[in-house]
Amino acid sequence: MELKKLPYNLTVCKTASVSALNLSAEFYFIGRTDEEISLVCRTEDVPALTTERDDGWKGFRIQGVLDFSLIGILSKLSGILADNGIGIFAVSTFNTDYILVKADHFEQALHVLADAGYVISA
Repeated sequence: MELKKLPYNLTVCKTASVSALNLSAEFYFIGRTDEEISLVCRTEDVPALTTERDDGWKGFRIQGVLDFSLIGILSKLSGILADNGIGIFAVSTFNTDYILVKADHFEQALHVLADAGYVISA
């Protein structure tokens, strides 16, 4: 299975309103519940109405379209990283999963996943 590195720094944050979001940005995830509006975006795209933020994330995606019948892909990846003391923040789209790790653990994460047989691409 191939994992593709994302070429930018990411921020995980909470925002007061979706009105401040740049919906034309190249990369973002929005999650809205009855309690909060969460956003994952490139660090330079963090909106002004951010109420909390956590900078310093890097990420990669699982390449290809993952069929909903596939089971355990994210679990296996997160288990390998957890076994090596690396925490994650995961987000999913219709097609695939994205895994974010803190930037200071990013190279270690890629190394342990490569050792486990994953192909890492730029």
